[in-house]
This record gives sequence, structure tokens and C-alpha cells, in this order.
Amino acid sequence: MSENPTLSILIPLFNEAESLPHLKKEIDSVLARIPQDAEVVFIDDGSRDGSGDVIRQFSREDQRVRSFHFRRNRGKSAALDVGFKVARGNYVVTMDADLQDDPNEIPNLIEKLEEGFDMVSGWKKKRHDPPSKTIPSRFFNFIARLTSGIKIHDFNCGLKIYRREVLDTIELYGELHRFIPVLAHSQGWRVGEREVLHHERRWGKTKYGISRMLYGALDLLTVLFITRFAVRPMHLFGAFGLVSLLVGFAILAWLSVQWFMGVAIGNRPLFFLGILAMILGVQFFSIGLLGEQITNMRMQRQKEVGPDVVESTQDGGEA
Repeated sequence: MSENPTLSILIPLFNEAESLPHLKKEIDSVLARIPQDAEVVFIDDGSRDGSGDVIRQFSREDQRVRSFHFRRNRGKSAALDVGFKVARGNYVVTMDADLQDDPNEIPNLIEKLEEGFDMVSGWKKKRHDPPSKTIPSRFFNFIARLTSGIKIHDFNCGLKIYRREVLDTIELYGELHRFIPVLAHSQGWRVGEREVLHHERRWGKTKYGISRMLYGALDLLTVLFITRFAVRPMHLFGAFGLVSLLVGFAILAWLSVQWFMGVAIGNRPLFFLGILAMILGVQFFSIGLLGEQITNMRMQRQKEVGPDVVESTQDGGEA
């Protein structure tokens, strides 16, 4: 295998021992049909069903395969983050290990990427999942599309392809793998979408649970904050603070007029609400100012040019 392959296929996995031999066979079939020199990178996320032994055997038998192992389950974002750091290909494909993602879509994703995109996300237009997964997923994708402004249908599809340089600008933690298109778009990369085949799960058990809906909503708030307000926190907290101050001022001004007219206001709930609104307004402004100070200190330490700045050469190309 070349030390600098054209294509890297990243496969995070957790307890997928039954599907792995079938997945490896299908990937081998795909790689035999495409011209790109490829590597296959498996990241075992602390499996306890023998999946680690299976991918170790793959790496011993096939020089294109590399395997990495967590001692405990750390989550898909952590596994992908490791994969992004160790991948050597100019193009990087990610896919799940349960064979619901079809490896035969890899050439189609490469073709779509070469149309001028920096990242292409798969779209499972026809899903073979129970309603308990598809209905929350549609709602989640609608909200993500509405709040992020990215017009794609399936943010959380495991089947994606990236140019190598995109991954150098993305840091994953928690459950942020669901929002990689949003993170890439916020860095100025061109994000596209292609419809892909989706299959029923034939082996293993789904890792989906109702808790993912709650975590997904909280992570969406996190992503919106770090992509829109990370360098201007006062715009967010200052807006909340201004509204709270105005509400508190209006309440107290009205009560003050009544007090001058001889109406007792000391024990009225509205009086305490006005005071609370004023205090919250001051606190929001304080948080915003502290955030601006932290941001300013961080920016002062960053002397180098950011990865999203590209110098043009004299012939009109990019350096």
C-alpha cells in the first residue's frame, strides 16, 4: 500500500462483529473497480463482542487495512476525530460498519465531490428504518436545515466524503459528528449532497435511543453558538440582556408611576419580577463582556494566518 493513498475509508464501529466480514468483502469489491489507491481505517470504539479481533485480523491479512482501538466506549465523534487525524488520503470517506450504508456508493460520492464541492453528504431518501428512527430524524433535519441555512436533507447520514483539507479545520467532541456539514459550512467549505442507497440492518443491534433526541437538541444549540457567536458572544448575550433590561425598566417605571399616585407596590409580584428582569439583564451583559474579553485574548494569541485563508498565485491559481 502507498504511504500517500488517494482515498481513505474511515469506519468507526461498536459491537459489529457479525457485519464486519461482509463489509470487508463489499469494500474489497468496490476498491477493485476504482482507480484510486486506497486505505481502509477501522476505529474500534471499545467493542466487547470481538469486533477488535476481527479488524486486527483484517490488518494482518490486508496491507491496505489499518485498525485503531479504544479501551472503552468513547462515542462516534471521538472515533471519527481519531480517524480524521490518522487518515492519509486526499479524499476521505466515512461510513458506518452495519452495512446500512452501501460501499458501492463510494464511486458516486467521488464523482459528486469532483464537481467542485469540498464535502458531500449522503442523503438516505428512502430509509429502511422503523418510524421510531425516521420520524425524529426528519424533525431533526428540518430544524437543523432551518437554523443552519444549509439546504441538505440528511445531516446525520454516516456516508460522507471530504477533501483532506476540510478535516484539518474540524474538531469533533461530544456528539458533534451529527453536525459536521454545519461545522464545515461555517469554515467556508462548499457542502453538497447526493442521494445514496440505504439498507435494512441485517446484523447487530441499533445504537439509537430516545436519549439521542435530547442530546441532539442540546448539541444543535452548541453548534449554532460556536459557529455564529464564538467570536462575537456579546451579540447573543447582549441581545438577551437588552430585552431583559427593557422589560424590567418598563415594569418598574409603570409601578413607580403608581407609587407616586399612592398605590402600594412593595408586596406586588410584578415588583419582584421587574427587579429580577433588571438583574438578569445586567448578568447577561456581564457574561457577554467576559466572553468578548476571552475571545479577544484568544485572538491575540493566534498570530498565524487561519486555514481558511488561501493565497492566490500569479497565474490565478491557489498557492
